[in-house]
Formats: sequence, structure tokens, C-alpha cells
Amino acid sequence: MSRRDMLTTVDHLKRLCIDHYFQDEIDSVMDACVDLVHSDDLLDATLSLRLMREAGYYVSADDVLRKFTNDNGDFNHGLTKDIRGMLSLQDMSYLNMGEPSLYKANEFSGKHLRLAIKYLEPSLARYVRRSLDHPYHVSLMQYKARHHLSYLQSLPTRNTSIENLALAEFQIKKLQHQREIQEVKRWWKDLGLAKEIPFARDQVLKWFMWPMTVLEGLSFSRYRIEITKIVSMVYIVDDIFDLVATQNELSLFNEAIKMWDPAAVDSLPSYMISCYRALYTVTNDIAAMVRKEHGLNPITHLKQAVCLLE
Repeated sequence: MSRRDMLTTVDHLKRLCIDHYFQDEIDSVMDACVDLVHSDDLLDATLSLRLMREAGYYVSADDVLRKFTNDNGDFNHGLTKDIRGMLSLQDMSYLNMGEPSLYKANEFSGKHLRLAIKYLEPSLARYVRRSLDHPYHVSLMQYKARHHLSYLQSLPTRNTSIENLALAEFQIKKLQHQREIQEVKRWWKDLGLAKEIPFARDQVLKWFMWPMTVLEGLSFSRYRIEITKIVSMVYIVDDIFDLVATQNELSLFNEAIKMWDPAAVDSLPSYMISCYRALYTVTNDIAAMVRKEHGLNPITHLKQAVCLLE
């Protein structure tokens, strides 16, 4: 297998979100292919540069891309014939750390890839259009993974082992997320705030979406659940402040939050008492989890964060 093929395989594994199974092998490939960043081939250079930057290496994009530009700093028009290289250049441009060459790379590759779409065979045209509309580094990884798998399955040369592993990973994650959302729903129902505060939003699935997309991987299951609880409390507190509470009630609620004592809310309306107790319990449960797993008690910082909700 050539070094380009090795890098391409690493890229496929990352795009399919199954790279965590092969981290040692990926590290070895990156060490072996590090000098490809100096290649005169656009695909080799940009793919190597992007994967190195994703892995935490620092390489100057301006230095790498200079060989592909003319004296005015504009990219050579002949590059537009290399569709895979242009796609790689487009992907690389979204890892910009303020480099002028990457601003130009984004504009140049985007313009010419859109012009090329109507001349490409259908599966490649769809892939290029989707890559432009939903760039790899600024899109949901699982969303992109499914489309990348569809593209791989359309190619004449396929790696069925990688495809099967990706399909199995999709199914595992789907089942895991279903279990998590059911646990959150049970917690929310048992909490009773939907009945106690009927004017507040009741959107458990929506609250789960952010943790699900930000924290990927089976090992983060508990954290996704706990963060969903936090998100739900943010929405409930926001609705209380915006929709129903009087100024006097809000002042008393703020003081109770600062005191961090359930006994301090006895004079509040029942819906505020329910909200406060739920917020108090969720926050302390998360602090206990952190203390158990990491030996640190973050309750002071968590209380400060809760005060910011006001």
C-alpha cells in the first residue's frame, strides 16, 4: 500500500467515525507519512497537512501551499483538473488559523468545484456538492459519516471490512442513544416539572441533541445524560424568568440560588420550589459524580455557573 493509500485509509476511518479502533495504527501511519506534506502533488500535500493538523502537529499552511501558487500568490489554474486534490484543499481550508493562503484556498477551491459539478459523473458530483454545502469540519460528524459511507459504496474499489465496521458502529451508536434518551425521559417524567410548570417547554429530544452531537463515543454516555439534564434546567429557568414570575419572586429565587439551601425557598411559589429542588439535586449529583471519578469536588464552580442562569 502506498503512503497516499495509507493516508486515504486514515481519512476514511476518521470520516466514518471509527478511527478510535485504530489509533495506534493511525499514529504509525502519520509518523511514516509526515514528509508527504512537502509533496508537489496537491492531494498528497493537503491531505497530509490536514491529517497532521487534526493530530495536533503544527505545519505552516502558507509554506506548504506556496508551491501551488504563482508569483502573485494566486493558485495555479491547472490545479482545477485535480478534483480529489481540490476537495482536499477545500477541506484543509476550514482548519484556518489566520493563514492568508487558506482564505484563498477556500475561495479558489469552492469556486472551481462548483463549476466542475455539472461535468462530473453522478456519484462524484453528489459527493462534491454535499462537501461544499456541508463542509467536513463544520458539520455534524455522524451526519457526514453516513454520506461518506454512501459515497464509498458507490466506488468501483471498495473495502467491505471498513464498510461493515462503519455500519456496525452506526447501529451500536443508534441503540446507545436510544437507551440514553429513554433514561432522560424517565428522569424528566419522574421529576414532574412538566406538570408542575405547564407553561414551560417540554422538549426532551431537543435538549438531548446538543450533548449527543458534541460528546461522541460510547464512553461519554453518562456525560451526555447529565448534560441533557443541565440543558433542560436552563430552559426551565429561562421560561420561569421570561413567562410567569414576578419581579419580587425572581429576586427571592435569585437569593435562594446564592444561599444554595433548599430551606431558603419555602416562601416561593410551588413551581419555583420544584424547579429549585430539581436544579439543586441535578447540580449536586453531578458534583458527586465528578468527585467519585476524578477526586475533585466542583460544587463551588457549578454553583457559580448556576448563578449565571439568572
